[in-house]
Amino acid sequence: MSIVVTAATGKLGRLALQALLDQGVPAAEIVAGGRNLEPLQAFADQGVQLKVIDYDRPETLAEAFQGAGKLLFISASEPGRRIPQHKNVIDAAKAAQVGLIAYTSIANADRTTMKLASDHLATEATLKASGLPVVLLRHGWYLEVYTEQIPGYLERGTIAGAAGSGRISGASRADLAQADIAALLTAKGGEVYELGGDESFTLAELAAEITRQSGQEIKYQNLPTEKYAELLAGIGLPAPLAQVLADCDRGIRDGELQVDTGDLSTLLNRPTTSLEDAVKAALA
Repeated sequence: MSIVVTAATGKLGRLALQALLDQGVPAAEIVAGGRNLEPLQAFADQGVQLKVIDYDRPETLAEAFQGAGKLLFISASEPGRRIPQHKNVIDAAKAAQVGLIAYTSIANADRTTMKLASDHLATEATLKASGLPVVLLRHGWYLEVYTEQIPGYLERGTIAGAAGSGRISGASRADLAQADIAALLTAKGGEVYELGGDESFTLAELAAEITRQSGQEIKYQNLPTEKYAELLAGIGLPAPLAQVLADCDRGIRDGELQVDTGDLSTLLNRPTTSLEDAVKAALA
């Protein structure tokens, strides 16, 4: 029986593939899928099977899921299109009688009011109704959401947002990928993991940490949600996306991306990557 990783061409997917190999899963038992397989050639060279997996083309899902014992179902990246795409994945997994599905959802999916979470909550409901064994991997915010923007913060001298003093339990992609695989390999179905970093931070604290390490003063500029959406649209983001991202900051302000379960470090069997270390790596 194979282990299938969907959306394997993305950053999280490639890290998950590496985590499977690091855990000793034979490469020949791993199926890595995506629309364009070229980024996965290095894994194919190690013996990983590559298959086209396109959430909009159910026939690719049926082919890839044949003989699958476990499926790491990485959520699609386009809000507004995810619900039908995700239904295609779940229908194909059910038809193939996949033994276990682990789905990458969003932290606190069952209580958050963030617009970004609605697709995830709908997918969780569809998964539960499928009758298949399901593991919910509710991801907190990636640390990289911020650390990849550090050059821009340094250029402008500010971090703009609408998160107020809300706390973020940020986690690195690598930590989340490794935890996803740990859960995939050990879970039986029915588990719900709320995955966030051991420490939380505000955007003002992020600015202070970048200031401390870089020697350049960075300030946090807090804006009303609508003003932040206007700022994002003004730098070229489509208005609907700007609204969703500004609403994410509103959710942070309201505590919806703070995770205190310790599930991530438990799955990793070690402390999670700290904000200090993430900033240090980004500045290196």
